[in-house]
Amino acid sequence: MRSIWLGLLSICFSYSALADDRFADVEIEKTALRNGVYMLTGSGGNIGASAGTDGLLIVDDQYAPLADKISAVLKELSPQPLKYVVNTHMHGDHTGGNAEFGKSATIFAHHHVLERLSQDDSLPRSAMPVVTYADGVTFHFNDLTIEVQHYAKGHTDGDSVVWFKQANVLHMGDLFFNGKFPFIDLKRGGSVMGYLNNVKALYSQVNNETQIIPGHGPLADKAALAVNIEMLETHISWVKTAKAEGKTLQQLLDEGVPEQWKSWSWRFIDEKRWIETLFQGL
Repeated sequence: MRSIWLGLLSICFSYSALADDRFADVEIEKTALRNGVYMLTGSGGNIGASAGTDGLLIVDDQYAPLADKISAVLKELSPQPLKYVVNTHMHGDHTGGNAEFGKSATIFAHHHVLERLSQDDSLPRSAMPVVTYADGVTFHFNDLTIEVQHYAKGHTDGDSVVWFKQANVLHMGDLFFNGKFPFIDLKRGGSVMGYLNNVKALYSQVNNETQIIPGHGPLADKAALAVNIEMLETHISWVKTAKAEGKTLQQLLDEGVPEQWKSWSWRFIDEKRWIETLFQGL
């Protein structure tokens, strides 16, 4: 029994070491936008940050092993403490840092984010949102009006976007994968048509000067969001037509996406998984 127990401990420590090694070389890069608003990139979902005399507010916090690196960059932005964290949704590449940051900062999220995170017994209490909302919440912070808006049934059922109003910066969370096929989490309330409708609704609110922080991918603008909408509409129309003609999923997989969109395939959502999502979601 002792040897079995030691073996299990060895496996656990090895897994932990592998997890740490995965992030060992990740660097958190910061890009200054406007009015003390920044975009931070590393591994996982892009982070939005407001830095000023009131303190720090961040939107999403990537993976747990990166919390120390993120904290170091935040200290470069402001000597003031981190006061607020806004989660755009529940996925771990956007909420992994909650456990650490939630020890001292207040976490905000949609009701469904708390519901889903609470189902994970491995997460500590500090990882849970403390303030939840139905439609949204507004911060008056660092001379900014920061509006958090809920968009139902898109990427998940708990999506939020964050407007830094005076800066004209919009953090879209995973309602925007810039230059990549999106992940639409059908098992957690996501919807293909809801996703498209939500993105189009946000497109109608931005202008040519808006800086858009996507959930994944480089900093974007209205033109990039228009290309994203074109991709979504093209593929949704293609799959709808194919299903109306009685084509099977395998036939669509054999056919593949139109050539101009093949470069949008990536590690997590490749061409095959994107087609499967569309077929199942429609």
